[in-house]
Amino acid sequence: MRLIRRARPAPAPPDGQAMAGDRWLIAGLGNPGPQYAGHRHNAGFMVAAELTARMGARLRRDRSRALVATGQLAGAPVTVAEPLTYMNESGRPVAAVRAFYRVPPERVVVIHDELDLPFGVIRLKLGGGDNGHNGLRSVTAALGTRDYYRVRLGIGRPPGRMDPADFVLQNFSAAERRELPLLVSRCADAAETLVQQGLQA
Repeated sequence: MRLIRRARPAPAPPDGQAMAGDRWLIAGLGNPGPQYAGHRHNAGFMVAAELTARMGARLRRDRSRALVATGQLAGAPVTVAEPLTYMNESGRPVAAVRAFYRVPPERVVVIHDELDLPFGVIRLKLGGGDNGHNGLRSVTAALGTRDYYRVRLGIGRPPGRMDPADFVLQNFSAAERRELPLLVSRCADAAETLVQQGLQA
């Protein structure tokens, strides 16, 4: 399993320390409901749940149409969110939580599945396009900017001629499920490092 970081570097904090006084918003993308819980498209929710557990917090329903938890990660105040809308409409809840907690877009982190990365590959980047991901497209439209961080979890391409839309709405394979806990943990580690040390680290 490989962890690859390749993107534009974030500005370093002026004193070289973590930006501990600044709140971050980490939004995991997925579809709500138990029938979707194990799907590839819900990888972002899986990492959001791991981060919430690390904070010793609980996700609670918020009037922004999201499940929200607040706490500390890597010495910084963090809000974790899971939109309660479907993937294609993720943007409004993310934007609403961002506005309520007054988090600037440059401290928003979105965690999502990525078809164009092999399973087990993790990449981080700042800004860029949505690469056909409807959840990212919705978030970009709602925030009014592409300049937010992304943690991309590789889920691989569908086999044969399978429609990608069908592929992402299937559970991970048995072999993938054996590796999934480590992948989720590595993604959570990546998000924590981003908050604590910046993208370049």
